[in-house]
Amino acid sequence: MSCWALLALKPPHLGKTRLAGTLSGTQRTQLVRAMFERVLDALGAAGEIDRVAVVTPDPGIVPHGVITLADPGGGLNHALDAGRRQAMAQGADEILILHADLPSLRADEVDTFVRHSRPAGLGFAPDRHGSGTNAIFLSPPGGFGFHFGAASFERHLHEARARAREHTVITLPGFAVDIAEPADLQHFSGPRAGLLEPFLPHWSMTRWTTRPQHFSPSHAAEHG
Repeated sequence: MSCWALLALKPPHLGKTRLAGTLSGTQRTQLVRAMFERVLDALGAAGEIDRVAVVTPDPGIVPHGVITLADPGGGLNHALDAGRRQAMAQGADEILILHADLPSLRADEVDTFVRHSRPAGLGFAPDRHGSGTNAIFLSPPGGFGFHFGAASFERHLHEARARAREHTVITLPGFAVDIAEPADLQHFSGPRAGLLEPFLPHWSMTRWTTRPQHFSPSHAAEHG
């Protein structure tokens, strides 16, 4: 069996536009690259991942050793579907699809997610709000439609039920917190800042009203 990790990434200078009121264009580009590199590091150190592929219109951002797949345009779901088909054509038996903006992701979490998803053949990692989907595991890779975007988690669950697919929902800290809105950065203040520290100067956390949610490494199974 060959397990591939698949990401889609637009050119960094076009990413994270919802942070435009908080970070400069240069900072947003640097942030996108830093998080992308963190995710690639975690995938590269994960024992369950055999190959890593990135669907992108900007091949120059993909480092050596990572497979570049053509992005046909048409948005994230279309790009991931095209990437999946290209990966399958190159021998992928299993695919882990995840976002490139998971700054806390660890290799052991990647391995845990893959291992716990395999028995069902379909696994979901929700975001910290329980509304978005930050990762999907598919084995076999085909026969499932992508619905990334607003309220994607419920739409992916609906897709699984409509196809009568057994599935597992797994919550892990590194998969739960992505960076999309300015308020997301509050989760990385103080000792948790890590690679995001350069992007957090002069922030006052009292400006945010949303309280952080805390995740523990656990998983829950849901069968369709």
